[in-house]
Amino acid sequence: MEERPPMSGWRRFARVFFGRKVVLFGLIVLALYVLIAIFADLIAPYDYKQINLQQVLAQPSGEHLLGTDTAGRDVLSRLIYGIRPTLIVGSATILIAAVCGTILGLIAGYFGGWIQTIIMRCIDALMGFPMLLLALVIAAVLGGGMKNIIIALGVASIPTFARVMCAQTLIIKENDYIIAGRSLGFTNWHLMWNHIVPNAFPPLVILATMNIGMVILMEAGLSFLGIGIQAPDAAWGSMVSAGYNRLTSNPMLSVAPGIAIMLIVFSLNMVGDGLRDAVDPRLRGTL
Repeated sequence: MEERPPMSGWRRFARVFFGRKVVLFGLIVLALYVLIAIFADLIAPYDYKQINLQQVLAQPSGEHLLGTDTAGRDVLSRLIYGIRPTLIVGSATILIAAVCGTILGLIAGYFGGWIQTIIMRCIDALMGFPMLLLALVIAAVLGGGMKNIIIALGVASIPTFARVMCAQTLIIKENDYIIAGRSLGFTNWHLMWNHIVPNAFPPLVILATMNIGMVILMEAGLSFLGIGIQAPDAAWGSMVSAGYNRLTSNPMLSVAPGIAIMLIVFSLNMVGDGLRDAVDPRLRGTL
């Protein structure tokens, strides 16, 4: 009886990752969100900034499927356009945090000594503050708007990536091929960016995927508190805030954006869990 050839890394990854229905559900939801964001101009029935004082707080109907807000703006249109800032803030924040955190963690872990002590003590000081509180303080100093919210959330998210990268670097730099590279005269820069970063990349990708959902929640929280993206721009957090006092009379003002936030965060978490399981060596060994 012939033995089956061992499964390749990519096939094993695909088997675990795509073998979970909840991951497929998350991917489908995320794909729909991205498509809606791209084609929002074609999908939205109204201009999301258009004010109609004769249609203030209209109930859901054939004309306005989710009703209108306090300025007579169509809730469905604002919900659709609200996907764009949500995806932009989430992606840009994680990009900033991942790049800055990776560089800081790489330098700290590779060189060690006083360099590691200074960098990691600063990281520990930042981690002493809850992420939302730290982002709230930075956003309060910089002011509202998408750009400032991205900066605030990006700075608040750096410590997580820095600690993971530092831990990965401390492990990888002790491998034989790194030691051999030093003896052959390879520069620190070459070893760091051509050997350590690629090997530390999978955990960082998983961390980024799982943190986007948290960033989206924090952006919604800041907008809810009146510090993030505000009207007339469409943001789900500010939409929830605007309808908070009208949950009994016009629940769709808050329920619709709340469900939208819940769906995207749930989908991102499921995809992140799937990535984690797919690259987990202990799980791979059971296949």
